[in-house]
Amino acid sequence: MARVEKVAETIRKEISIILHDELKDPRLGFVTITAVELTKDLRSAKVFYSVLGSEQERQNTKVALDSSLGFIRKLVSERIQLRFAPELMFREDRSTEYGAKIEEILSEIKKENHEPKKNNRANKKKS
Repeated sequence: MARVEKVAETIRKEISIILHDELKDPRLGFVTITAVELTKDLRSAKVFYSVLGSEQERQNTKVALDSSLGFIRKLVSERIQLRFAPELMFREDRSTEYGAKIEEILSEIKKENHEPKKNNRANKKKS
């Protein structure tokens, strides 16, 4: 694993701990940090998160994360010994929601393929 990947994973873990244990914002929903994409110079990080809940809860979580950005960055820089504290940008990750939708569609297709086709059998008997 390359250094950038190790640092990105460490940042992901630290932000998860900060959100769970130290950030006491009531707007923050049930949020999970899914990934961190870090630039090669370690100066900028996109932090991907997912939220379980309604669209309003997603919006409230986005506002809470954006308003606590400086606090989170400060704590990350204290815990991870880097020359520069990376600039953090939060991005919502809807891949789990997208995956669930695809699973639902595939289940419907599978169900349709396994149901007996009554109309075709009736037509064959008349011939």
